[in-house]
Amino acid sequence: MLTALWYGLGTAVPLFLGAAIGLLYNLPRPVLAGLMAFGAGAMVAAVSTELFAPAFADQGLWAAGGALMLGTVVYVVADRVIENMLGPAALGWALMLGALLDGVPENAALGTTLAAGSGGIVLLVAVAVGNIPEAVAGAASMRSALSHRSALLIWGVTAVLLVAVVVVVTAFADSLPEAGIPLIQAFAGGATIAVIADSLMPEAYREGGWWVGICTSLGFLVAFALGA
Repeated sequence: MLTALWYGLGTAVPLFLGAAIGLLYNLPRPVLAGLMAFGAGAMVAAVSTELFAPAFADQGLWAAGGALMLGTVVYVVADRVIENMLGPAALGWALMLGALLDGVPENAALGTTLAAGSGGIVLLVAVAVGNIPEAVAGAASMRSALSHRSALLIWGVTAVLLVAVVVVVTAFADSLPEAGIPLIQAFAGGATIAVIADSLMPEAYREGGWWVGICTSLGFLVAFALGA
């Protein structure tokens, strides 16, 4: 159980630190754009190698693909609702929503990996690498709508929830249906793809321009190399 707690903190602390950086420091727009693009690339690597590939291998195209599309639709619809409610301030909330929709299934998958005794370090690194720029960008976008304390509290609650997911799933992994975790992973992959397409990359390109493609590839390469 202590190992699960440490792994949970390994995903949550980067998220919280990223949010604190985004709130407390006025990062230059090109730097913020580069971080978002780097995170997008890391998330692409995580989806392809750590989330969808295992689900596809275990459950096949139709089941894994259905879960992937469900995760995408859930994020897109929720993001649209937030955008209609908040307008220009929606980006930060959308990125936090993305952190939850992909973070909860990812951390659940991490918990089952720990319960199976197979380590989980690869997935831990991939999640942590993606969490930092996602939180930096999301929190920075919240500064105009919320006080620093309120925004930091929201991201802190999100981080605590992610820790709890790892601990609880590790403790009760034996009770989960065999097909549950691969489908949860595929769902997380779909939500992650939607975060990249709807929130991270459009904003990164708008703020950074043509060169963010280089940062995206670099993020993919780093995450892939860490997981190789």
